[in-house]
Amino acid sequence: MTDWYYADTRNTRHGPVTQPALLQLRQDGIVGEATLVWRDGLAEWQPFRELAQALGVATTAGLDTWALEPVAPAAHDGAVDDTDAGWRPVTAAGGVAAGSPYAPPMAAVARPDMVVHGDDVVLAGFRKRLAAYAIDTVIVGIASAVVGSLVFELLGVGGFGRGFWLEQIVINVVSVVLSALYFAWFHAAYAMATPGKMAVGIKVVRLDGARISFLRGIGRYFATILSSLILMIGFLMAAFTPRKQALHDMVCDTLVVDRWAFTDRPELQRRELGTVTVVVLAIGGILAGLGLLAILAVLGIAAFS
Repeated sequence: MTDWYYADTRNTRHGPVTQPALLQLRQDGIVGEATLVWRDGLAEWQPFRELAQALGVATTAGLDTWALEPVAPAAHDGAVDDTDAGWRPVTAAGGVAAGSPYAPPMAAVARPDMVVHGDDVVLAGFRKRLAAYAIDTVIVGIASAVVGSLVFELLGVGGFGRGFWLEQIVINVVSVVLSALYFAWFHAAYAMATPGKMAVGIKVVRLDGARISFLRGIGRYFATILSSLILMIGFLMAAFTPRKQALHDMVCDTLVVDRWAFTDRPELQRRELGTVTVVVLAIGGILAGLGLLAILAVLGIAAFS
């Protein structure tokens, strides 16, 4: 799907957004007829109205049905007819003042990982974190089993008579290494989230909203082992602490927040659980219930045998 970018009234670039999202921004009044937009393949930024057909809007008149106020061009040197079909943005070198709407956006690109303060921050609750961790556990578990088995075969230690136990040791060692790299790399990457957290819509940041480093990500992973050793109480702390921090978050000065927290679009944050979280928790609950029933059944058979 094509990604679009658009410029606000301060010539700050926003995006990427999908085409349906861009049309929704147009309908909401955030993007106007004179708003400059661009996508890969366009030579230059162009006003929204000139791309109406490309965006699936039949005519410029069709845009008027949304009853949006047209944007008047700012005063500038040299007459420019903005109704001309050949109109396009020009640079400051072409005689247009820096603040003119006819100039292309000159501000720094607003990146998703750019820290923006001053707005409400939605913290990720225990249930969202649990759902994300369940997804990541499945991914890492499968990868560890496959890679661990391959390493075991390459070592050629299956003929010692203790092949099963050696294989388990190899798989566990591989699991620790892969898990540390998996969580550290994804948390320090552009999205600041593992695939599980991306699916749920949350991310890991420093206390000030900045992205964590790879080394801090490594330390945070090993701090989760500490949270596990005390009967998982370290994880449960996320449900009761003021900033919803688990023990490993406190150790490493991190927060788990909504994916849109500390960005220029805080209104997109979601306090509700979301479909992915509900589905994952439901499946996990069913599997846990079936496992408990199986254990009770085995215990019952043992008691009457």
